Amino acid sequence: MNDWIIPDWPAPPNVKALFTTRNGGMSHAPYASLNLGDHVGDDTGAVEQNRALLRRFLPAEPRWLNQVHGTGTVSIDRNDCTSSSCGDAAFSQRSGQVCAILVADCLPILLCNQEGTTVGALHGGWRGLAGGIVEQALSAMGTDPASLMAWLGPAIGPGHFEIGEEVRLAFTRRDEEATLAFHPGPHKGKWYADLFLLARQQLKNAGITEVYGGGECTFSDPARYFSYRRDGSTGRMAALIWLA
Repeated sequence: MNDWIIPDWPAPPNVKALFTTRNGGMSHAPYASLNLGDHVGDDTGAVEQNRALLRRFLPAEPRWLNQVHGTGTVSIDRNDCTSSSCGDAAFSQRSGQVCAILVADCLPILLCNQEGTTVGALHGGWRGLAGGIVEQALSAMGTDPASLMAWLGPAIGPGHFEIGEEVRLAFTRRDEEATLAFHPGPHKGKWYADLFLLARQQLKNAGITEVYGGGECTFSDPARYFSYRRDGSTGRMAALIWLA
């Protein structure tokens, strides 16, 4: 756990959160070594061992979701929430329930309220952010945005996330301010996108003014992070949050 990240934010004492890195597990290359994704081609036994290692630091098994790069939000407090439940955001209002999001370049966004009664985790890939995952998650959580704070975990940085014009337009048509999050790339018709800034803009527009973290690039640190854009076949890290 020494290499894992504990969010540096003023969350209430009963709000617990962590972000795993690629280190400390049982998987072999190209999934070395703490791959937590069971859908990327890794040996299933190694993934089970990695999840068992993670489980030692948690109050319960995380409620893993079937992430589809969409905007669906799942309450993991529901009895019918299973690993086959499709969603890219999870929230809980019960102690001991662990929200989990798997990433390998996409932006993990953790949320909690100042009262320490609600937590959530969002999978902030470009499709989710462009589709309104922030707004939809907040609506499903039913919590006053002004009472929420957010933490942005490691993701692909603005110097490496090259996208096409259609992606840029998906954001700028929603919000003109989003133009600030793009700058021209080295190839014609391509842009570099800043997921951290896009998320900060959307959180602010939704009423969340306390935003922490951000800026840690997965692509540029192969020793610590998995990166799909960098490696193709690779593992997945987890962003986790729960109420103690």
